[in-house]
Amino acid sequence: MITRRGFLQAAGAALAGLLAGCKREAETAVSRERVLIIGAGMAGLAAGQTLRQAGYAVTLLEARDRIGGRVWTDRAWPDIPLDMGASWIHGVDGNPITALAEQFGAETKATNYDSVAVFDENGRRLSGRELTELDKYAEELYDLFERARAELDGDVSLQTVIDRAVAAESLSQEEILRLNYVVNSYIEQEYAADSAELSLFEFDQDEAFPGEDVLFPGGYDQIVNGLAQGLDARLLHVVERVAYGDGDTAVRVQTNQGEFTADRAIVTVPLGVLQKGRIQFDPTLPAQKTAAINSLGMGLLHKTYLRFPEPFWDKRKHFVDRIPEIKGVWSVFMNIYRYTKQPVLLGFNAGSYGRHLETLADGEIVAGMMAALRGMYGRSIPDPEAWRISRWGLDPYSYGAYSFIPVGATGEAHDWLAEAVNGRLFFAGEATHSAYPSTVHGAFLSGQRAATQITTLIK
Repeated sequence: MITRRGFLQAAGAALAGLLAGCKREAETAVSRERVLIIGAGMAGLAAGQTLRQAGYAVTLLEARDRIGGRVWTDRAWPDIPLDMGASWIHGVDGNPITALAEQFGAETKATNYDSVAVFDENGRRLSGRELTELDKYAEELYDLFERARAELDGDVSLQTVIDRAVAAESLSQEEILRLNYVVNSYIEQEYAADSAELSLFEFDQDEAFPGEDVLFPGGYDQIVNGLAQGLDARLLHVVERVAYGDGDTAVRVQTNQGEFTADRAIVTVPLGVLQKGRIQFDPTLPAQKTAAINSLGMGLLHKTYLRFPEPFWDKRKHFVDRIPEIKGVWSVFMNIYRYTKQPVLLGFNAGSYGRHLETLADGEIVAGMMAALRGMYGRSIPDPEAWRISRWGLDPYSYGAYSFIPVGATGEAHDWLAEAVNGRLFFAGEATHSAYPSTVHGAFLSGQRAATQITTLIK
């Protein structure tokens, strides 16, 4: 099968500068300016290291009790780290995270999206010929979107285009279910949103680095911890207000643990936090920036890890998937055993169904995943021994997984969100990078960009 990540994206682009070495001290002994960075996720850490090496006095204010933001490795199981948020380096060739992985000695293993077993709604495993037919569905779907873009004057959702095509073709129920599986596994899982939310004109305007996708058997936090070396990160500091007025020579940041002042500040909190208005800005942000914040969508990719006494699935495959009767309901499972030799399966649920799952108790979520697995492998498979479940949509410091472009929005919103205000307030994070939104490398590059905006102001 063609790769999910590569399905709707163009191959890589140029890289805007790699981190010059996290352990190197700045050449300037006395810092020229003080900078506060709000958020110690990948964007904040990248900005902090860039500024620290340029001689600035940098303090990161992080609301959580840990650094990393949406890069979070859960180590509750001592023999296997679980990445609850970001998992992959998407496209290793020229990717800045690849350079960091090499620098910090973090082992990576490639994901083969073609290595997948797919079961139909009746629990029957699809043949090789049927898998090839699913590829054709994906190719035809992309052609359908291209034709619709050429024919339509106004933006509509992907699902609107799909529904019109289904009605015109008079597809059978089996064909509709298989089409829905392709839509979910190739698009909704990728963009963390329902096809009914995604913009036909803009949803795939992002770029991609070439090369394979790799993940970290030892945990993504190896990158976070390496990048944080030498930085002053204050945990459990919840930012409530940021004052950056023209008449003041300093930016004043009020937190639950007191006020901090600096010459400039970089805001790296997730789009969802900005949309919820969790931080008050004084003065209010410019109208174009506010419009950009409100126009983008904050998607959700929900993860459920189940640990079993031993594998009952095909240990060689990277994925075991299911064509459900209801689109997007427990469709995609990743074989963690393939990477760690531990009997763990990871279930993904995107968009609205992922948000629904977050409202349920752990036991209900586990029961739903087990019902899907038993439909594939039979009633005799064992119960899980343990589980770990993400809830990014309910997290008050993220309110989702990563950004997407909904109907009526434009990719330019990423650029508007990235613009500095009054030469004192700067913005970074995956939602501020128009070329690489929704990715760790996009967040990293955005942090470097914001830091460079500051260093070029004062020579």
